[in-house]
Amino acid sequence: MGVRGPIRRWKGYGKPKRAELYFRWSLYLMAWMMLPINLLVSASPSNLPHYGTAIQVSLVLSLASTLVTLRAYRTALDHYLKRPAEYRRWLIVNVVLTAVGCWSVLLLGPSTGGPVNPHAPPFTAVVAAALVGAATGPASVALSLPKAFVTGFGLFLLIAPAMVLAGIDSGTTVGTVVGGAIGTCFLIGSCRSFAWVTAVVWELDAAREAQSRLAVAEERLRFSRDLHDVMGRNLTTIALKSELAVQLARRERPEAADQMAEVQRIAQDSQREVRDVIRGYRTADLHAEAIGARAVLRSADVTCEIDLGDEADRLPPPVQSVLGWVIREATTNVLRHSEAAHCLIRLRREDGRAVLELENDGVPEVPLPSQGGGTGLRGLRERLAAHDGELTVPTAAPGTFRMLAAVPL
Repeated sequence: MGVRGPIRRWKGYGKPKRAELYFRWSLYLMAWMMLPINLLVSASPSNLPHYGTAIQVSLVLSLASTLVTLRAYRTALDHYLKRPAEYRRWLIVNVVLTAVGCWSVLLLGPSTGGPVNPHAPPFTAVVAAALVGAATGPASVALSLPKAFVTGFGLFLLIAPAMVLAGIDSGTTVGTVVGGAIGTCFLIGSCRSFAWVTAVVWELDAAREAQSRLAVAEERLRFSRDLHDVMGRNLTTIALKSELAVQLARRERPEAADQMAEVQRIAQDSQREVRDVIRGYRTADLHAEAIGARAVLRSADVTCEIDLGDEADRLPPPVQSVLGWVIREATTNVLRHSEAAHCLIRLRREDGRAVLELENDGVPEVPLPSQGGGTGLRGLRERLAAHDGELTVPTAAPGTFRMLAAVPL
């Protein structure tokens, strides 16, 4: 049960959240890698019997630095993703701990290698380089690239005097600083790339959501434009003729009645035209909706497979209309509530009913209610119920949403 809990939560996340968790834990892994490196170097058989104090200090500092670095990575990535985070405090704590730790380990440790190979670089230099890398990683995520490079190179220059005071030869000192600076470049590039890709994934998800909202806004604009074209001229004519009728009535001219009759006729025509506009907006043609769904989904990089067969043309107009509404609402759901790559729309005749099947992938693998709680599905059920039809959401494969709309013929 303990294993199924995290797996269930992971399946319930969308692709942007999964990508963020992957890159976030990749950064955390960089912080944890410092600890086993220091353990292997410090606790080697050649060093352990001779440099106990320096080894103990290095291990304690490695553990403390790892914990602080984890917190620094977390707040740094949140700041990069423009979320509230106290990243400065943890960056400062991490840098100060690194500087103090490097000096402590270097001054307490040996100036040469172990007894087996005295000419090798001292293990304290490796520990110091690892500590500097731990502090540079979060800085490369939260700060600008110039500031990140200044932080990493500055820390290596800061530990150079400690290496000289510890008696380490100049060649080892220069080699550690230069090698550490080169490694810092790769570290900054890796950490920054993880953060950048995470931000790009979230931006793409936001763009997808904006595309759905724009599609709805465009449809509202179309309706308002049609309504304006129909009513604008007629309302202007009604206003002018009403004003003329008022003037004629004040003069007791019989033509006033003719003008008001004309106003009545225009008003009746306007009512009929408005009903036609609304009917055209509220009536969904099955073929037109299927073609429109394919075009909209294709613009969102979703492959749409449509199979209406020969049954569509034989269906009564009311059935075609209600099934067209099902396609329209299903397309909206695919864009808003999934990250689909493939969508299927299939029409078939079954037991004296027209059955429209819609299926798409890219759905978070969480339990879906059999009756659906969204207002979109509720509205479709009401439309289908007016034709003695029904809407069902049967169980589908993991990550897949399947919907069946059936209307008796």
